[in-house]
Amino acid sequence: MKIRYRLIVLGLIFLLLIISILIALATGPSSISISEIFSPDARSGAILFRIRLPRIMLGISAGASLSIAGVILQALFRNPLVEPYTLGLSGGASLGVALGLLLRLNYSIGTISYPLCGFAGALIVILLLYAASLRRGVLRLQGLLLTGVMISFICSSVLMLIMALSRIEDLHGIIYWMMGSLDETDWSLVLLSMSVAILCFLLLFFKGIELNALLLGEEEAHHLGINIESLKKGLFIIASILTGVTVSITGIIGFVGLVVPHILRYLIGSDHRFLIPGAFLGGGLFLLLSDTIARILISPLELPVGVITGIAGGGLFIYILWRRSWVNS
Repeated sequence: MKIRYRLIVLGLIFLLLIISILIALATGPSSISISEIFSPDARSGAILFRIRLPRIMLGISAGASLSIAGVILQALFRNPLVEPYTLGLSGGASLGVALGLLLRLNYSIGTISYPLCGFAGALIVILLLYAASLRRGVLRLQGLLLTGVMISFICSSVLMLIMALSRIEDLHGIIYWMMGSLDETDWSLVLLSMSVAILCFLLLFFKGIELNALLLGEEEAHHLGINIESLKKGLFIIASILTGVTVSITGIIGFVGLVVPHILRYLIGSDHRFLIPGAFLGGGLFLLLSDTIARILISPLELPVGVITGIAGGGLFIYILWRRSWVNS
């Protein structure tokens, strides 16, 4: 693919993201006109800046984080089916939230207990994975993946046990968090999510050539002068931070980190110099559109955003696989 074509696609994705932001600002139980968005009165200003804008920013940052994490994990393991949740980080976060509810931390420190417990659970899984997979300074990717899958199963089993022993109100809180939501009005958490997404994007933006070399295999990349072990450890840490922070704030929102990288590879190819910016924009666009649909589909009620990402993402994924098999046949 030519560079000009890739830049045009990235520009179109950015334009669609801007349009989606305006649509998300304007739609909801209380409709707001485009003119009111740029010159809001007291009522529309309160709705925009206290409710919709934090949700939009969180949707963009969460979608970008999960999508970027999916891109780098698929490059790291050279496996197109790996996604951020494969390593068990979501299971650890879910278990942390469930334990926090069981210990009544939400009553003592408030709703901030959800992201705190979620990130603590994800962090413990990150440390366990790193310690179990590191041998003499070498990060064993096969062991890392298998350990992550096993930890995910263990966390799921313990979570089911906690849910079976929990009271009805605690069970409702656990299930609601696990369904995933962007309904977060705390600006400090929103800005944290956005800051992490932007910082990790900037760190990865200059690693595109190294990621391209990694696709050739570790031995080939080593012959090209790349410090493989340093690169693998850095990619694992960045993907873990992106996933851990996002899951702890939004809950579990599936398919973003799996589907968006595949769509982008279909559109602009596998060159990570363009794939990383595309993942940032495309992930934000995908999750923001999914959340907007979830808000208005059965308004005034609201669907869990994970339902929309699962249906839309699964459908798009099947279509891409069918399209590629049809073209190659």
